[in-house]
Amino acid sequence: MAFILCVTVVLVWAVSGPFFQFSETWQLVINTGTTIVTFLMVFVIQNTQNRDGAALQTKLDELIRSSDAGDEFMGIEKLTDKELEALHAKCERAAKQSQAMLDKTRAERKMRKGRAK
Repeated sequence: MAFILCVTVVLVWAVSGPFFQFSETWQLVINTGTTIVTFLMVFVIQNTQNRDGAALQTKLDELIRSSDAGDEFMGIEKLTDKELEALHAKCERAAKQSQAMLDKTRAERKMRKGRAK
């Protein structure tokens, strides 16, 4: 609805150009209007992103709380950058260990299939 309203305003402005002889004031009206709308939309978008981020974080916290995951991940959005980096490094090490275990298991399965033939 807002988009249609904006398109309508721009079309009315464009059509009114000949009536105002395409004057500087006529141009200033659209420039000022679009600047104000852009300025206000920044705050609307930021508010929406903040709400979305908070909702997502709450959902993730609930998933962590209700699963076997470590409670240390609850509320990590409040950690300092150094604390986040340390936790990220810990997760990377765990991921590498898991990948190594998967690779080892795949290799063992291949070897067993080779013997079975």
